Amino acid sequence: LRLLRRGRPPRRAPWYLRSLNLSLVRPLIARRTRRQARRKARPEHYPAPYALIDLWERHGGTGAAAYRAEAESIGHLLVSHTSKNLVRLFLLRERLRNLAPKRRAVDHVHVVGAGAMGGDIAAWCALNGIRVTMQDREEKYLAPAFERAQTLFAKRLKGPGAAASASKRLVGDIPGSGAAEADVVIEAIIENLDAKRSLFTEVERRAKDDAILATNTSSIRIEEIATALKKPSRLIGLHFFNPVASMPLVEVIRGEKSDPDALDRAMAFVTQIGKLPLPCASAPGFLVNRILMPYMLEALTAFEDGHAPETIDAAARNFGMPMGPIELGDRVGLDIALHVAEIMADTYQVEPPEILHELVNSGRLGQKSPGGGFYQYHDGRPVRRKDYPAADAALTDRLILRLVNEAAACLSEHIVDDADLLDAGVVFGIGFAPHTGGPVKYARDCGLDDILERLNAQQATHGDRFAPHPAWAKILRPA
Repeated sequence: LRLLRRGRPPRRAPWYLRSLNLSLVRPLIARRTRRQARRKARPEHYPAPYALIDLWERHGGTGAAAYRAEAESIGHLLVSHTSKNLVRLFLLRERLRNLAPKRRAVDHVHVVGAGAMGGDIAAWCALNGIRVTMQDREEKYLAPAFERAQTLFAKRLKGPGAAASASKRLVGDIPGSGAAEADVVIEAIIENLDAKRSLFTEVERRAKDDAILATNTSSIRIEEIATALKKPSRLIGLHFFNPVASMPLVEVIRGEKSDPDALDRAMAFVTQIGKLPLPCASAPGFLVNRILMPYMLEALTAFEDGHAPETIDAAARNFGMPMGPIELGDRVGLDIALHVAEIMADTYQVEPPEILHELVNSGRLGQKSPGGGFYQYHDGRPVRRKDYPAADAALTDRLILRLVNEAAACLSEHIVDDADLLDAGVVFGIGFAPHTGGPVKYARDCGLDDILERLNAQQATHGDRFAPHPAWAKILRPA
């Protein structure tokens, strides 16, 4: 009201900014802005930014015609597939958040293993207000984890003294005495069954009777690890994804004998630290890795068939994946990818491609190796050739349909309770093209006849690994 009484004219932008809105200038800026937007999102997947640029280019953002055009554009965007699918994903995110009981579950976490996963899990828990003890064999294994934690705290905690407080909550614990006081003990050591069994034998002896015992295994069934425990009902899985600070999902794995109360408390713990809990049955690879592995193996097979890594990754990005499968393997670590693929070989009845063995045996493990993996890396980015062959729709189908077909297998085996949870897990766990709404929603939008026709075409070219899963007839039947 004071401003109105003063009668001062509204503030105006400087002349050089107002000049950008001139009709002769707008097309030049619009072209540049479209190029910048395309680096982040393709117009066929996310039309809204491009619609905004088009409106501004035509109307300059003022006048009755601009307002009418804007209303019409918003109306079209609101009923688009992308809009409906993104709203659906928002509701699925809220569903995951509300699966856990509303209570503070944990005051103290003990993490065994200060490697990339264990150290980052420990740091994330400390960031979110939990006291953490972090155990490893020697100080030299703890030091890198503390360095990464300080970087995380400085980046995420801006309030006075907040980063310092988080640092005090994260304590090194070489003897492992913190396990006796912890509400949750998380194992994050190497993906080796014997090593995990040996560790949990010792952890069970030390831990409180009501402590949650959790493994961060990415591929081993909970029941196999639990044989080391006197009370196997105490063991559950808490499968975090790398990088921990960026990936919102945590798979909460129930073994055949897992205690329901421990699972409820684990779900509450996951929400307490700001993550999305996804309840999964114990099975090789659980949900996300079970679906991801065929996609990555198919990419490696395509490489052996003569496709360039850049072409394969472009085929995935063209579909809307945030990162191509070849680059993803490099970033995860080709040694880790090989190890998981070998563990899960019986599930897929497919041996890991020979190129994976060759690269690992030569010490080319991906981004973490001086020699790189499929790519060399400069400042954390893959160095790609400029003249690689363009990706076509058949190669995109070859990659994506292997993943989508595995989703039907997971539903038929009840790895998760329903298709919505599966879509949420795959989108929030690996970033499956969000504009599609997830692999099952994508298949439903395509329709049964289309999915079967395309799988049959891939099967005729590449073999029976593309045979349509029998569950599709039930999953995609008309409502």
